[in-house]
Amino acid sequence: MRSRGVHLQYTFEPDGQQGAEVQNPLFDLLSALREHGSIQHVAHATGSSYRHVWGRFKHWEEVLGEPLVTWAQGQPARLTPFSERLLWAEKQARARLTPHIEALRAELERVLGEAMDGSQQVLPLWASHDLALPLLRERASATQRLHVDLRFAGSMDALRALAEGRCIVAGFHVPPLPSGPNVFAGQLKPLLKPGRHKLIAGWRRTQGLMVAPGNPMRLQGMADLAGGGVRFVNRQAGSGTRLLLEHLLQQQHLEAASIDGFATAEEVSHVAVAAAVAGGQADAGLGIEAAARRFGLDFVPVIDEDYFLVCLQDTLAHPAVEALCDLLRQPAWAHALGTLPGYTAAANSGAVLSLTRALPWWHFRAPKAG
Repeated sequence: MRSRGVHLQYTFEPDGQQGAEVQNPLFDLLSALREHGSIQHVAHATGSSYRHVWGRFKHWEEVLGEPLVTWAQGQPARLTPFSERLLWAEKQARARLTPHIEALRAELERVLGEAMDGSQQVLPLWASHDLALPLLRERASATQRLHVDLRFAGSMDALRALAEGRCIVAGFHVPPLPSGPNVFAGQLKPLLKPGRHKLIAGWRRTQGLMVAPGNPMRLQGMADLAGGGVRFVNRQAGSGTRLLLEHLLQQQHLEAASIDGFATAEEVSHVAVAAAVAGGQADAGLGIEAAARRFGLDFVPVIDEDYFLVCLQDTLAHPAVEALCDLLRQPAWAHALGTLPGYTAAANSGAVLSLTRALPWWHFRAPKAG
């Protein structure tokens, strides 16, 4: 295929876009042929003529220098192997970049909103990747006149952004843990200070193994990953899910080196991990159930965890933070959250929590000197 540059563009529409879809006429055309099975059916579904659809395929074949459709006398048109690879590659790229696409769209919406309506509150939020947060942003805009300027980062990067004043609220997740030292305490304690930071109760979500439909390798838990034979795709260092994986391995006395792909195959979001498993690049990955279901994968639950939002104590009275807490307390938010597989609202959603009470492992007694 001849080298071709990629040009991105966006438009303004009366209604806001949900998710992080990026439309492209070529991939819309290829997807339509795969879905409808013939050019005649594509033409009917899109309200176009057969000649127009046929002409668009010929145009894109000329642009790319590769055949896109198999044409056979008396047979319906089919996508060529090249077209199938192209469709999947574009889908994977979008999956990997979903958090960044959403952040770009949110930033464009923010600056447009500021230009048109100066009364809207803006809440800069850095957070560990989570599929509830785009939903939260949409409801905040629709019901609270609050623009959540969302940027996804690893849990530790999000907390550092809060410490450096780059956001007002940060988001991170931890499983329920008893008092005592653990992986999370070692990594997160330096970034959270009692009296200075306040937690806001958010939601609970399920993490587990995302596997191919039917779970062909019969994976049941973390121990099944050890010893080779299972290609694993990891999350990036510094992410909350990477910390969770390290915690689970430590808890079950498993060595990271025994997992094929632990240090070599990394993705930056749950949907990117799911895309890698769905595309056959890996056999399993640790992630949230909602991402697995989005890609038609099976899911093996491993652990439930709490997703917290955190801010500095002196910003609790900020109008944007108050609006956020009000939204989280509404029954409508709990109902919306329940539409995501593996999610439930916290019983005290929106409540301001003491750091040491919500995270009993944060402060533990040092052993007495003998």
